Amino acid sequence: MSTPTPPVAPQPTVLVTGAAKRLGREIALKLAAAGWRVAVHYRDSVVEARKTVADCTKLAAASTSFRANLANETAVRQLLPSVLDKFGHVDAVVNSASTFEHDTVASFGFAALEKHMRANAGAAILLSQALHSHLKERNASGAVVNLLDQKLWNPNPDFLSYTLSKAALEAANTLLAMELAPRLRVVGVAPGLTLTSHMLSPEKFEALHKLAPLGHSSTAADVAATVAFALSNPSITGTTLLVDGGQHLMRFERDFSLM
Repeated sequence: MSTPTPPVAPQPTVLVTGAAKRLGREIALKLAAAGWRVAVHYRDSVVEARKTVADCTKLAAASTSFRANLANETAVRQLLPSVLDKFGHVDAVVNSASTFEHDTVASFGFAALEKHMRANAGAAILLSQALHSHLKERNASGAVVNLLDQKLWNPNPDFLSYTLSKAALEAANTLLAMELAPRLRVVGVAPGLTLTSHMLSPEKFEALHKLAPLGHSSTAADVAATVAFALSNPSITGTTLLVDGGQHLMRFERDFSLM
C-alpha cells in the first residue's frame, strides 16, 4: 500500500506597503527570494511598482501591485480585501510606506500632524486589525512588521510631525502585540541612515553613514534581512529590532538630512 503524499503548505503571502521604491522595494525582493508571494502596495509610483512586481515574479514568487493612498481611511480598509481577492490568503503585512515631510516646532500645525499620523500610524494599525480578523477566520497565525526609525531612541526636533507619528507607531507595537496575541505577532524594525536622498550629496551621505559605533549604519540589505528574520521567528513580538550600526547610541543634534 503506497504512503499518502502529505499536503503541500500554501505559499505564504505578504503585503508590503511602499514597495515600489527604496527600502520597501528591497524588502519585497528579499521576501520574494525567500518564497513569499508579494502584494506590492504603492500610491503614485506606477512605473516603479510594475518593475518591483516584475522583479519579484522573476524570483519565482507571484506578485501583483495594489494602489492606495494610506492617508485615506476608506482606501486603507479596502487594501487587504483587494489583496485577498487576488491571492486568497495573507500571512503578513510589512508597513514600510512612510510620509516624511519637514516641519519644526515653529512651523507645526494640525494639518501636518494629521497627515503623518494617518499615513504612518493609522494605516499600520488598520492593516494589523484587518490581518488579525482574516487570520482568525482561517484559524491561522501571522505577523506584522512596522518600519520605525532610530531617531526615536536618539531624538532631535527636526521633522516633528514625522517623529511624532513614528513614536505613535512604536507605542502601537506594544499595544497591538498585547491585544492581538496569540494569533498575530507585531514587531518593529528601526533602521539608521540607510539610503540617501535629494537632501544629501553622495559624499555627505557616505560621511554620515560612517557616524556609528560600528563605523557604518544600516544598508537596505541589512534592513530587509531583519524584516525577513522578524517574519520567520515565531517567538518575537512587542519589541523593536534596531538595525543602525549603533547610531541610536550617539547624540545627533539635527536630523541626518540637515547636518
